[in-house]
Amino acid sequence: MALAGIHPGCFELFAHEPIGTISDLRGKRFGIPAFGSSPHLLVAVMAAHVGLDPKKDIDWIVSPTGYSLEMFTNREVDAFLAFPPEPQELRARGLGRAILNTATDQPWSQYFCCTVFGNRDFVREHPIATKRVLRAVLKTANLCITNPQVVARQLVDAGLTKRYDYALQSLTELPYASWREFDPEDTVRFFALRLHEIGMIKSTPQAIIAKGTDWRFLNEIKRELKA
Repeated sequence: MALAGIHPGCFELFAHEPIGTISDLRGKRFGIPAFGSSPHLLVAVMAAHVGLDPKKDIDWIVSPTGYSLEMFTNREVDAFLAFPPEPQELRARGLGRAILNTATDQPWSQYFCCTVFGNRDFVREHPIATKRVLRAVLKTANLCITNPQVVARQLVDAGLTKRYDYALQSLTELPYASWREFDPEDTVRFFALRLHEIGMIKSTPQAIIAKGTDWRFLNEIKRELKA
């Protein structure tokens, strides 16, 4: 069950020359960790948005390790969705180029990518705990805005990433204030409609919103934190 959006913008689409737009992916090899994964679904929606048939026009290549960076580096695929710190590593090595950034390029920058979900039974049976967890997550998002240096250092110290500079760059570039500004229901509706249109899901956006979302806790926390 979706409880809140955190921010858009995790992914950058990297490609080798001569690919310069989503439309140029026609007939190209695109690296994904698995069918049905976030990169697969998101790029399928992007492809359909510009008139491509994601089932026919793109050659989806599944990485045997679950990571597409190595395949992209070895030119076994022509493009993939890079997730931090991969964009920073690719720029440092001069490999490929970003043809789309979900933090800045519309319409993708207008919708959440990172969303908080809760187990339906847990949310129903433990509303106080649910709200506490969500409040902690959203206050952490605020900390990423006010003190990204501390958060970046904590990520490195916890062994979640190796490069402090890469972590800091990602934290400062991602729009963490979006949880207060965007309506998460818009995101669910937008992507559910797109995925329904290309036949990747059967449920309608209305059914998904009705059965799979609960914004009560988010709205309460917004009022309490005066967001």
